[in-house]
Amino acid sequence: MDFFTSERGGFGYRNSKRKTFGRTPPEFLVRYEKVKQELEILAPRLSKQKLANLRAVLVKEINKFRNPRIPKYGSLNKGFSEQEIQKFFRVIGNPKFRLLFSYQSQLGLRIGEAVRINVKDINFESREITLRTEKAKTLDTLLIPADLFKQTVGYIRQHSNEIENASGYLFFKDEGTFTRNDAKHLDANYARNRFKHYIEESGLDEVYDSSEEALTDRRPRKLHRLTTHSLRHYAITQFAEQTNGNIFLTSKFARHAKPDNTMTYISTNKKDLYESIDCAFSINQMKNLKNRINAMG
Repeated sequence: MDFFTSERGGFGYRNSKRKTFGRTPPEFLVRYEKVKQELEILAPRLSKQKLANLRAVLVKEINKFRNPRIPKYGSLNKGFSEQEIQKFFRVIGNPKFRLLFSYQSQLGLRIGEAVRINVKDINFESREITLRTEKAKTLDTLLIPADLFKQTVGYIRQHSNEIENASGYLFFKDEGTFTRNDAKHLDANYARNRFKHYIEESGLDEVYDSSEEALTDRRPRKLHRLTTHSLRHYAITQFAEQTNGNIFLTSKFARHAKPDNTMTYISTNKKDLYESIDCAFSINQMKNLKNRINAMG
């Protein structure tokens, strides 16, 4: 079998369930054939593992070229709705994971950033947190919401010994927790597994498709609508709504290098559209006022 153009289509195999490739430019095909010939000459000299790694890299790069970034998920909303977020947090009894996922859902942190939060990153006087943004490799500061800050302080007081032993990491590893590294904070994959557990427990798990892996020895992988990144989607969408769709402010909040990247996170569906129409006529404001009055007795 031709390693680079296998039965699954080589570099540009078509996913049977998701049409990922559009029309390929002729100049790309010419370059592709030239590179393919050179690689076939080189292939006999490389080990099977090196060939597999090389093929995976090339598939990834070619997919970047062929696949448009926007829309990232089409009309699929990969963020939580308000009802879903409440249902999700309702089943989390562990204070560590409740706080961890709260940082994602309120400040839009990526899971790899959230598990690395350290007490040294928090200014307890100004309520600011300094973040080492994963993708941009920059330092950014965000204001911690008052309620989240209060939860954080209470959590630190309750687990001060464990946090100190973990060199200041808020989300320390519990004794006996298996991880692939020696870091003192939670492993991101372990946190993802706990997220999956809570999603299933809350009845929110939803598989929307499957994805064939680039490597031939991998089985199709289920694609779940809600992942840890959905908490970031939720936070960014909420912030955008609060700022009346100010894309530049939202981009700053999301810590994106380009405002265009922020658009892939913001979901607008029919329900959002109808609510916006209601707001334009102040209907929702009246309903909220009525609810507040009723709550007062």
